[in-house]
Amino acid sequence: MSRRGWLLFLTLGVIWGMPYLLIKIAVTELTPVSLVFWRTLLASILLLPLAAIRGELRGLTKVWKPLLAFTAAEMVVPWVLLASAEQRLSSSLAGLLIATVPLVAAVLSFFTGGEKLGWRRLLGLGIGLAGVAALVGLDLTADDTWALVQIGVVVIGYAVGPYLLDRYLGDQSSLGVMAVAITVSAVVYAPWGIAQTPSALPSGKAIASVVMLAVFCSAIALLVFSALIAEVGPVRTTVITYVNPAVAIILGIVFLSEPFTLGIAVGFALVLAGSYLATYRPRPIPHPQNSR
Repeated sequence: MSRRGWLLFLTLGVIWGMPYLLIKIAVTELTPVSLVFWRTLLASILLLPLAAIRGELRGLTKVWKPLLAFTAAEMVVPWVLLASAEQRLSSSLAGLLIATVPLVAAVLSFFTGGEKLGWRRLLGLGIGLAGVAALVGLDLTADDTWALVQIGVVVIGYAVGPYLLDRYLGDQSSLGVMAVAITVSAVVYAPWGIAQTPSALPSGKAIASVVMLAVFCSAIALLVFSALIAEVGPVRTTVITYVNPAVAIILGIVFLSEPFTLGIAVGFALVLAGSYLATYRPRPIPHPQNSR
């Protein structure tokens, strides 16, 4: 990976390790739908005018179908389900479960004509699934089943989103795509988001969480996200989840006093090891040049 790729990777890893903490704080006072609405509305206010001024909205009407599909997979469906799941799960556990995205991305790549699933990748998938099993067996109860299903849908969406972006929207302006996607998300959730907004003003902590989700974890992060896809490709981009859970776990422990359980310890090691193997790419063997 290039120096620019590493910089984008680490930046996004830190930024996208933060939402789990911020969501956990916000959903104590806001419903998942109202949280997503205000998050996407504020982010769209930042991104859409910037994209319009730069003329980066041109041509998007020609790709409206894959653009809507990307919006649904990357934002509309996952964001509300993640917020809903965090009403039951700790932010640390949610962040770690999302770390299984590279496993799904590797399978998706295989079934869409991408890279083959050799023995190393199959081993990675098995180890990663063992990590999920450890989390489910040690940290979750029967009452958490619906939250686990919701996280599963989020994981699938986060794997499909980069694939759609790379395959069908790769020749479009990344800023334009992200601006329209997040604006469409705000429009979709507007009726329910407005209706479910509390009549009393939420606490400063909840408001600050929503603002940070919109500015840093949505507007800025999506720009970095699209740049990272262009730099390293969609499959390697999903490996950003190597960093996310570590940040999420640390923030959850420090700011919310969440426990570092045996399930998280075992699951963290297995999921990350499995994700690494599932997305492993051997370095090409350099061919010696003929001397003349």
